[in-house]
Amino acid sequence: MQSRTMNRIAILSAALLIAGCATDQQNRTAMGTGAGAAIGAGLGALIGDSSKAALIGAGIGAVAGGVVGYNWKGIKKDVEQSGHGLGVDVVEMPDGTLKVNIPSSAGFASSSYAIKPELAPLLNSVARALEQHPQIRAKVIGHTDSTGQLAYNETLSLNRARSVTTYLENNGVAASRLTAEGRGPSDPVASNDTVEGRAANRRVEIYLYAVQ
Repeated sequence: MQSRTMNRIAILSAALLIAGCATDQQNRTAMGTGAGAAIGAGLGALIGDSSKAALIGAGIGAVAGGVVGYNWKGIKKDVEQSGHGLGVDVVEMPDGTLKVNIPSSAGFASSSYAIKPELAPLLNSVARALEQHPQIRAKVIGHTDSTGQLAYNETLSLNRARSVTTYLENNGVAASRLTAEGRGPSDPVASNDTVEGRAANRRVEIYLYAVQ
């Protein structure tokens, strides 16, 4: 046990050392860099929660040009108001991104990737933010629970993410500023052993980020 704890501390220390060698500009670069991912993995190991490790250190992954810090206050408020009553969470992440977490019940019918009409105001808010802030990009990630066949879940999660990016494109956002990814059940935030956990895992996440 002591050996494992020391190993975990060593992982985190190494990550912090890497991050400490960065320039001032690189220090403002958010997760998606190797240092950011390593720090997240180290923190996840220390706190014993792989889902938190994913949230802190994996996120949107590597982004061309790097992610920079951004003042999300106004955008966050507008998105929150637009998604009121849908169970949507809008969170400023430690990596500098703004994550919009949409439960599948708010955006899609069961086994469908057609966007529900009630989600339109929130997506309109996201499109508006992208239109008004040219330096911002969006990555949309679809997730499912572990029920059913893996191939089906992966396809469904990708189709839901693409439905969101298509909606944003149809509302004036250039396709070059949007990315869609389907992760199926591979990135859970809760246990798939409970009804509540599976519901939490069925979601679409929109990550807004600013590039250098």
